[in-house]
Amino acid sequence: MTELILHHYPASPFAHKARCMLGFKRLSWKSVIVPGVSPKPDVVALTGGYRRTPFLQIGADIYCDTALIADVLEHLRPEPTLYPPHLKGVSRVFAEWADTTLFAAAMGYNLQPRAAEALFASYPAGAAQAFSADRRAMGMRHPLPADAAAAYRSYLRRIANMVEEHDFLFGAEPCVADFAAYHPLWFTRHCVPVMADILNATPAVLEWMDRIAALGQGRAEKFSAQDAITVAAGASPQPLADEVFQDEHGIALGSRVRVAAESFGTEPTEGLLVAATRMHYTLARTDPRAGELHVHFPRIGYVLRTLD
Repeated sequence: MTELILHHYPASPFAHKARCMLGFKRLSWKSVIVPGVSPKPDVVALTGGYRRTPFLQIGADIYCDTALIADVLEHLRPEPTLYPPHLKGVSRVFAEWADTTLFAAAMGYNLQPRAAEALFASYPAGAAQAFSADRRAMGMRHPLPADAAAAYRSYLRRIANMVEEHDFLFGAEPCVADFAAYHPLWFTRHCVPVMADILNATPAVLEWMDRIAALGQGRAEKFSAQDAITVAAGASPQPLADEVFQDEHGIALGSRVRVAAESFGTEPTEGLLVAATRMHYTLARTDPRAGELHVHFPRIGYVLRTLD
């Protein structure tokens, strides 16, 4: 089963990164809208605890974090590639910087009080406060607005330097680095347009953003959370690839473990460790509603601990 189910919500920057990668790969996918804040019972039924947005479901396999989602999409549809052979290393390194350092500066700037007021203007009373409390509980911290604005302006100039010479960051075609750098800027431009004047000083960046947007978001079909859980319950996890067990922790396969993000959103997922490869961890777990599942995490950015 290769039907792609993306669990996301419209204003999530990382979800937009995933949607754009689906568009770049020209893939069809089912769209499950998840709550922006806890509680998220349908999410936890599938992930076992992880509640960052987005995650990708293929049958009874759950893929957490957009870094891993990019690898899964690349495996399913190798062309066009997210990792050009001559850029494999630098594109991953740049994407990790964009998803962490650039994202923190951009969102510190994006979520200043006047922007948050505009963002939540059409939401029910108390939504902004609930969102803020939820993100604090997840451990999300951004630089202070003045510091964030200064850093964001510098990063935009550096990105402009890269796209003044090429259509995309590293050449004539986009790669994973483009999608990682794009999504926090997209949030500035489309979710908090009251803050978007900062982009005007770098017209090359705006033109690059237009080129990314033109790639589309694939072909999405609405799908319910309950239907996604039913799909998982009716499927079995795919057989694991024959990859080398890379033991960095002295934790044997079959051990009861937990995996959690290093930074924000550190709610752990518990299960049996069934794979620990060069790139990722896989936990087997069972849920009363979703059945037997494999939940997959990238190694980088996540912590593995034994429960035994």
